[in-house]
Amino acid sequence: MATTAAPYGARPIGTLSASGSFSSKTRNLPIITTYGTQISNGDFVKVAADGTIAKDTGTTALTAVGIFLGCSYTDPTTSQKTFSNWWPASNAATDAMAYVLDDPFVVFQMQSDEALNTTDRGLNASVVVTAGSTTIGKSKNALDGSTPATTNTLPLRIIDFVEGPNSLPPKGTVASDAYPDVIVKFNAASSGSASNHSYLNATG
Repeated sequence: MATTAAPYGARPIGTLSASGSFSSKTRNLPIITTYGTQISNGDFVKVAADGTIAKDTGTTALTAVGIFLGCSYTDPTTSQKTFSNWWPASNAATDAMAYVLDDPFVVFQMQSDEALNTTDRGLNASVVVTAGSTTIGKSKNALDGSTPATTNTLPLRIIDFVEGPNSLPPKGTVASDAYPDVIVKFNAASSGSASNHSYLNATG
């Protein structure tokens, strides 16, 4: 059972797109030199006004282009090509490229920061944004378990619950364990609201 909060951001596990695979769904997108915010594996990222990648720190809404999987850059100190799980804040590399899973129909797993109920399946929820690990470069973002609702602007849609050694899902009227793993997707555009993935927005 998940009795400890150990969020890991967004972990891609599948897609609802017709291909059923991640083939051709990973994009190399630039990171501006000395970008001052750490971007961790599993963080949501967006396209900034200058066309480079930035961490999407939205909680009740996102403008995400996808999920950050890592990056490459020439280390400004050693001049060595570096492949990293995360982007260290304020890195002075001038050739940094992010690896981004940009499929708007990606299905991913996240940990909730509190117990959920069966009735939360199919509802929308917000994101708890936390700075990622500076030792292993993993995201610490979580699904906000206090927010499931029909609100059409919330960024995540709860599809299902994960059952396993570290996650006990809700069953019937019995709530889940304290920090269940959930399967989610980006909440798509609906009448009167924008999509939480930028590719599905008419204005980007």
